[in-house]
Amino acid sequence: MEYAHSIAQHYLNAWNERDAAARRSLVGALFAPHARYLDPMMQGAGHEGIDALIAGAQQHFPGHRFELAGTPDGHNDVLRFSWTLVGPEGKVAARGSDVAALSSDGRLASVTGFLDFVA
Repeated sequence: MEYAHSIAQHYLNAWNERDAAARRSLVGALFAPHARYLDPMMQGAGHEGIDALIAGAQQHFPGHRFELAGTPDGHNDVLRFSWTLVGPEGKVAARGSDVAALSSDGRLASVTGFLDFVA
């Protein structure tokens, strides 16, 4: 579904944005105000909490970028997609899959991440 691809790409763009003000703007546009993020290593809620965990991940993996892997899929108000975290030298640091639920306004209400591989 086209909307699943678009949302997944915007989501990864937020995770890749290094400029703090630009990232906060992306998070605000993409996530509902009371959205939640949860994976095996971290969690956050609301725009501030989600922005803070993205900033923390960027500090932990300097120079790394998230790339979309495969084809995102969705139905009704749920989507799923996979990603790869690639280091500056091109080496894969992690792979995972996320499942997201959309709020009534089309923004992300929740994201649950699963780690498939961590180097």
